[in-house]
Amino acid sequence: MISKELRELLDRSVELINRPDFINDDPIKYPHQFTSQQDIEIVSFLSSMLAWGNRAMIRRDIERLLTTMEYNPTQYVKEGCYEEIPDEKNIHRTFFGLQLKYLLRGFREILTKYGNIENFALQSGAAASEVPAWHFTEALQRVLLDVNGGKTVERCLPSNLDNTALKRINMAFRWLVRDDGIVDMGIWKGISKSKLYIPLDVHVGNVSRDLGLLTRKSNDRKSVEQLTGQLRELRPDDPVIYDFALFGIGVNANK
Repeated sequence: MISKELRELLDRSVELINRPDFINDDPIKYPHQFTSQQDIEIVSFLSSMLAWGNRAMIRRDIERLLTTMEYNPTQYVKEGCYEEIPDEKNIHRTFFGLQLKYLLRGFREILTKYGNIENFALQSGAAASEVPAWHFTEALQRVLLDVNGGKTVERCLPSNLDNTALKRINMAFRWLVRDDGIVDMGIWKGISKSKLYIPLDVHVGNVSRDLGLLTRKSNDRKSVEQLTGQLRELRPDDPVIYDFALFGIGVNANK
């Protein structure tokens, strides 16, 4: 059982972080710059996939990528302009042109067949799944294999879905599904926010262990399930709202 004191700490921390002024220093600022669903979806997934490491570097590299797209991501993807990017061009840390092209070929196929990524997610059965992000990723992997001639590319998407925490896809799902209208955009209406899972990384994992919310040592899928299960005791309808709290408590502890 989560103590009253811990719940109050988490709720206070959510209120401190889940504010409009959080957006400008976070990668979520980039999908917020767009209005069409397709643009928001593409930029959400790309921004979340680059959201690891130094935050200033993350913002720099997302801005560079959007500049390459001339801030028209849907047109860029639909027209296949990404094919001009050299395989060896560094996009962000260990993510290169090779990985970007591999991914965007899949997005182009999805936009062509389904109109937007949400329709693809729903038709793949993600909304009915108890683990929507993993279900979606498995379906996306099949598309990527098909449009890339059956080849896989490392460091594009996690391959071991039974074990991966799937942090970056869970982050994009939080942005697209949560609908309180403050930080997260909530443009996807077909997936319930009650089914979302915490985007677990080293930082969130360590804070969660310090608070007694997580006992497992590994930042893997089982840990995501354990942590999110704990948070569902507090907010069954919206457990991932506490992602803001775990981020905020960690930031304050490191000052």
